[in-house]
Amino acid sequence: MAVGKEIRGKIKSVENTKKITKAMEMVAASKMRKAQDRMRAARPYSDKIRNITANLATANPEYTHPFMAQAKDQDAKAVGFIVVTTDKGLCGGMNTNVLRMVTQKARELEQAGNKIKAVAIGNKGLGFLNRVGVPVVSSVTQIGDTPHLEKLIGPVKVMLDEYQEGKLDAVYLCYTKFINTMRQESQVEQLLPLAAGKLEADKGTHSWDYLYEPDAQVVIDELLVRYLEALIYQAVAENLASEQSARMVAMKAASDNAGNVIGELKLVYNKTRQAAITKELSEIVSGAAAV
Repeated sequence: MAVGKEIRGKIKSVENTKKITKAMEMVAASKMRKAQDRMRAARPYSDKIRNITANLATANPEYTHPFMAQAKDQDAKAVGFIVVTTDKGLCGGMNTNVLRMVTQKARELEQAGNKIKAVAIGNKGLGFLNRVGVPVVSSVTQIGDTPHLEKLIGPVKVMLDEYQEGKLDAVYLCYTKFINTMRQESQVEQLLPLAAGKLEADKGTHSWDYLYEPDAQVVIDELLVRYLEALIYQAVAENLASEQSARMVAMKAASDNAGNVIGELKLVYNKTRQAAITKELSEIVSGAAAV
């Protein structure tokens, strides 16, 4: 039964694959909970620093930070992208979706006469940007399951400094936002210049008066930098939570598909085995009748 032996080998191979995908699904589920907790823990800090920065900016309307103003050097006509993707694959179409949006937005800006530069956070995005020929000014990979701000600051600061020097007209932040376990949305948001709507203070009954040390300009400058760092860290945390959720769903689908394939192969094997038994019985009966 050479055919039956071949089918048994295929069944064994698919069973081994199913064990791997099932293990990866369970690991992703465990990491997903930790990533979601980390993401939710970062949100209050981001909201609080936004509120403080908005109150300070409102208290000093005479000073406008470069991050809140459009770049004056219109000869540059360049736009920066901070692209956040994963280091590993096997997470469904998550990276494909966000990179498709990046490509579409970049094509629109290039048709308007802008040059494109990028900062890559994650190995998949870095490989994609190199393949399509987008200049990558800096990158960071192998972030791990726990993002650390000190690893992100250096590469991102390169692009923030270029905007502050007037070499970029705008900077966009591209990542996958976590909605729930089954749903993640690709986002391409304008990071710089900071929109006025993003820096709206929470409405309350109090109007604060501030004492500054050393002075208002230095304090606002530092706070705006910290606010941008908080936005980028939050995007990376959201992307990591989305990655584990997408990987868990993808591995569950792979395990289910492997189970279906095993069922079909077993059915074919049983039919083949039954046909061989029936053929042998027929030959025995025919031989006995001939004798």
